[in-house]
Amino acid sequence: MGTFTDSATTAFTLIASADPVLWSIVARSLSVSASATLVACALGVLLGAWLGVARFRGRGAILTVLNTFLALPSVVVGLVIYLLLSRSGPLGFLGWLFSFQAMVLAQAVLVLPVCTALTRQVVEDVERSHGEQLQSLGAGTVLRSALLVFDQRFALLTVLIACFGRAISEVGAVMIVGGNIDGFTRVMTTAIALETSKGDLALALALGIVLLAVVLLLNAGIALLARWRATLGDRPLPLEGSVA
Repeated sequence: MGTFTDSATTAFTLIASADPVLWSIVARSLSVSASATLVACALGVLLGAWLGVARFRGRGAILTVLNTFLALPSVVVGLVIYLLLSRSGPLGFLGWLFSFQAMVLAQAVLVLPVCTALTRQVVEDVERSHGEQLQSLGAGTVLRSALLVFDQRFALLTVLIACFGRAISEVGAVMIVGGNIDGFTRVMTTAIALETSKGDLALALALGIVLLAVVLLLNAGIALLARWRATLGDRPLPLEGSVA
């Protein structure tokens, strides 16, 4: 109990005193995850919207593969990207291994199927009720996709928040491709793992508290968006309270 109490006291002191090491790790983690989320969602929303509207042979197989990728282990993603970015790999010329860019790429790959699958579900649900009307007005697949994305922009904002939560809580891939280098590629999740193994429980606990606070704020944002849309008479938001 004494160890826990001492660690908790020191952890809150580190947070309150704006410890530069602590908050540099937090800032780097937020930057990596925000960049990865924006990159993944820029592509994922486009793919998901198209899959939600388009009907073609083999679509079911693509959706099966997409849903499989939702459970893709982060360490496997990290290993594949490590091999691609290594000196002898096909992307080795980029020199991204153990860098900010490598961590962004790893998290983006993990977030992409999540964003694509959730966007597809949101758009397909609306397509069932409004698709025929849009088709009767002459809207093709691309135009229908764009119109439905705009119509569901607030619902898709919750998808963006959920994807950020997925990215910032990831540890395996960024540790493999980033190397967990102090001052350069160390983020909250990798720092928690390292500091715990080193016995620096106070810093690990402080980072854990900040990480939990970030996830709590993400879930609160989703809940507020859901309540706001409810007051406007819209459909309830998907994913309410679903950030991991």
